[in-house]
Amino acid sequence: MPKVTFLPHAEHCPAGAVIEARTGESVLDAALRNGIEIEHACEKSCACTTCHVIVRKGFESLKASDELEDDLLDRAWGLEPTSRLSCQAKVGEADLLVEIPRYTLNQVSEGH
Repeated sequence: MPKVTFLPHAEHCPAGAVIEARTGESVLDAALRNGIEIEHACEKSCACTTCHVIVRKGFESLKASDELEDDLLDRAWGLEPTSRLSCQAKVGEADLLVEIPRYTLNQVSEGH
């Protein structure tokens, strides 16, 4: 099973985490299954950017994003070239190193 390493995030996983993911499982589902509560306001329907993550290693192993995901990512806070919506990024055979951004657009608009 591929491993997904989450870098430390003050709210979601302060010490960081290394979890096992199933090939074909979304990064979000793997995180939630392991107690890492990444925000997902649209309930995984690819309709918001709250589950935005940055894939620091293993990005090339992910299936390419589609046009809808790319359009949504354009609105994500802290967008980087290896940004993905974790509800859409499916784990392949390679291990991943993932960073959860400090903020989401929801948090910025709500003044967190």
